[in-house]
Amino acid sequence: MRNHLRTFTLLAALTAVFIGVGYMLAGPGGMMIALVMAVAMNAFSYWNSDKIVLRMYGAREVDPATTEPGLKSYVSDVLALAEAAGLPPPKVYVIDSDQPNAFATGRDPEHAAVAATRGLLQMLDRREIRGVMAHELAHVKNRDTLTMTITATIAGAVSALANFAFFLGGNDRERPGGMIGSILLMILAPMAAALVQMAISRGREYEADREGAEISGDPGALASALQKIEAYARGVPNHQAEDNPATSHMFIINPLSGQGADNLFSTHPATANRVAALMKMGGGPVESRRVERRGTAVPTTR
Repeated sequence: MRNHLRTFTLLAALTAVFIGVGYMLAGPGGMMIALVMAVAMNAFSYWNSDKIVLRMYGAREVDPATTEPGLKSYVSDVLALAEAAGLPPPKVYVIDSDQPNAFATGRDPEHAAVAATRGLLQMLDRREIRGVMAHELAHVKNRDTLTMTITATIAGAVSALANFAFFLGGNDRERPGGMIGSILLMILAPMAAALVQMAISRGREYEADREGAEISGDPGALASALQKIEAYARGVPNHQAEDNPATSHMFIINPLSGQGADNLFSTHPATANRVAALMKMGGGPVESRRVERRGTAVPTTR
């Protein structure tokens, strides 16, 4: 209950930032327009959260009856883990990206979807993939997926409106704050949105790690996967994520290349801290391995 109350408060804060941007852009009228837009975005995200993100990343659904190399075991393991967690079978997707990563989406467990990148399926072994997908199913079980998608929608809109503040009338002295206010808004509003995203996401990642390890019964597998993904992901750009940074908190590891302020505004806890927490659950020591690409062929979506 406390976690849900905290999340509701932070979402309200993010919505307030969006409405505040509207006020700075066009006064009371702009504030009312922003309020209506925020309500509409929340409603749209509620009913279409899975479709929004999956389409954004060009995800391709994988049929449970697939015989494609590298995908059959992925789908069967996800369905088995969902059953072990007491969840309805989610839709399973693959994303044509070399960066190893994964996320879950959907408004509730009955409308959930999980997605893994081609890079993740090629790089990790089957045990590690199970650990990652159990983490994503924990997000589904905790109903984090709806919150994370709505957060991405509003945070992205805040950034877009803030940019409009400067380019659409920064010299209009009749607007609240005038030109100086517009410049400050362009800088501070995205920062405020990023801080709210960070506050929502970090605690949920720790909880999903813990519950995911319980679902799979193998904390060491998830810890090993996190280390491999962290070591490899920063060197492989995820172009869709770079174009839509407001969605970065949805992934198991931050998909952005990250420069400068990444530590301050990171939506994910430090991987070393996550691994240490998993090891306390009895996962045993994590071996230091050289990251290698596995030879399993996973078809692209292009």
